Amino acid sequence: MLDKILFLLCLASALADERCMPAGRDLMLLMLQYVWNENEMFLFRASLAFAMRNHMNGQQFEVSNIIVCNETMRVSFWFIVTSPLDTSQLIDQENVEAAIRQSRNRINSAFLLTDKTLEFVDILPTLATLYTHPTPPWLIVFGVVMGAVSAGIIIMLVSSVVQKKRKPQDEDDDEETRVKTVENGDAHDGIHNMSFSEDERFTKM
Repeated sequence: MLDKILFLLCLASALADERCMPAGRDLMLLMLQYVWNENEMFLFRASLAFAMRNHMNGQQFEVSNIIVCNETMRVSFWFIVTSPLDTSQLIDQENVEAAIRQSRNRINSAFLLTDKTLEFVDILPTLATLYTHPTPPWLIVFGVVMGAVSAGIIIMLVSSVVQKKRKPQDEDDDEETRVKTVENGDAHDGIHNMSFSEDERFTKM
């Protein structure tokens, strides 16, 4: 039993060595601007597995499917991606490149780096997709303008109704005021006693 386990381990390491040869057509090269530790390497592999899942729907890529090869002191290394269905089979370079392009902004954001400091060799940087608003901006502006116009019309209608209701009440108040002033003798437009007039027509007996 122990011999079989050792044989499988040796076989796996041999396969890994063959796949990590620089002449391999599915090898990808990554160059960095600073030294990574094991935790950052794990994050890179997890981010790449996430990108592969996004690109190849239905295939559940794991961290173990991202194999790092030939890590150097200049902080660069090669990596390959194995199939989640058969780890002896490699994902072709075209699919890996497409997955990286699709999720490149997410990978950079995970490390707070840019395309210049996290460089995938031979993969040109791509612009991040523009954010599309769920509601068109012109529709929002139109709604605001229509709301303001509707509010203005409602205010005008309400104010006209209130003024119409106040007008008869004000007229009644004015009439009542005139009656009171006549009764008190303070009205200038009250009844004029003609017997006290200086006109001779009214003073003759």
